[in-house]
Amino acid sequence: MINKRLLIKNLLAHNDESSFYDKKRKIDLGTKEGKAKFLKHVCALSNSNPNNNSFIVIGVEDSTNEILGVDFFDDSKIQNLINAYLSNAPIIMYENVAFPSLPENKVVGLVTIRPTNKITSLRKNIWKYWGGSIFMRDGSISMPKDFDIEIKDVNSEIVKSIENQAKNNIEHTLHGVIDFINNRHKDLQSHYKVFKELFVVCWAGNTKNSKGNTYYSRVDIELINEQVRLFYSALDEVSIAFTEDEFIITEYVLLGLNNQNKYYPLEEVRIRFEENGLYHLDTKLLFEPPRYNKKTLHHIFNANNALVEKLEKGIPLNSNEEKDLANLPAKYLIAYLNDFLEAKPKLLAAKTYLKPFPNIYESYKESVRILRKIKYNS
Repeated sequence: MINKRLLIKNLLAHNDESSFYDKKRKIDLGTKEGKAKFLKHVCALSNSNPNNNSFIVIGVEDSTNEILGVDFFDDSKIQNLINAYLSNAPIIMYENVAFPSLPENKVVGLVTIRPTNKITSLRKNIWKYWGGSIFMRDGSISMPKDFDIEIKDVNSEIVKSIENQAKNNIEHTLHGVIDFINNRHKDLQSHYKVFKELFVVCWAGNTKNSKGNTYYSRVDIELINEQVRLFYSALDEVSIAFTEDEFIITEYVLLGLNNQNKYYPLEEVRIRFEENGLYHLDTKLLFEPPRYNKKTLHHIFNANNALVEKLEKGIPLNSNEEKDLANLPAKYLIAYLNDFLEAKPKLLAAKTYLKPFPNIYESYKESVRILRKIKYNS
């Protein structure tokens, strides 16, 4: 069982970027350009490593190797993007890895690329890259190559050595549990559960009981053995259940208009642990969006647009408008879910103007995260 934090440290210590790993300050999967560059690197790393895993580390300053972190990214459907654009697509896993030196809401992203032993190529055009293009790693650079490329296995022994150095042990596990409970979440109720005598899951959050059920907010859930965060949210609420074999997370989102909010189930995540030291993670979208009167939504949509226009022009908001601004991301989200399709680009365009308001910007990121989940589950 590999400790992903140790794996990242070993990768960063292995000199600079290479033909089996790349590092990024961040990735942008919200634009065609960002998707294209990500696909290029995945394609190149897969082709350059036919017999071993390759990696992309996200949240690291390129020039200094400083670990700065990125936001928690819970989109397990990233494989859908890979399958849509790549022929002979590799298996992709994105994991959020906790580091003690980072703020509570930051992680390091680790993309693991498992090749298919076949040439991976672009299935269709995207941004400035043509369908059919093949990429390979030339040192630390992903370069286009001809169709008659010869794939050589030059990294298997190096990657095997790095992965072996990152194997977990009882010391790392104990330190991880103690750090999670006593240091990182000493102000919250923390719990742990051992599965199959191998896996340790810790979770923490504020609890609330309603109709015999317990719900958590400010939730952090981590698979300690691998230092991988399974779930993190400062806003949404979740319920947690477990058996001897499974750990089940059901996520809810609070949505509504005119101060009449309600919790709606968003997604269920089941982590199933096996006797052979493996585990499987399955997700199921549960979301059924609330429906509202079109006339009411049209008024709210126009009011949102007027607020954004004022922010664009630098016009001060009055007290009522400041209150409305706090709900702007959620209102755009509700409008989009009720077939106001132009609400999504309006929400994305408002990002720059919402950043100066930390709480509202957190709400913006949550709304975008819900949109992303719905998109990749469609």
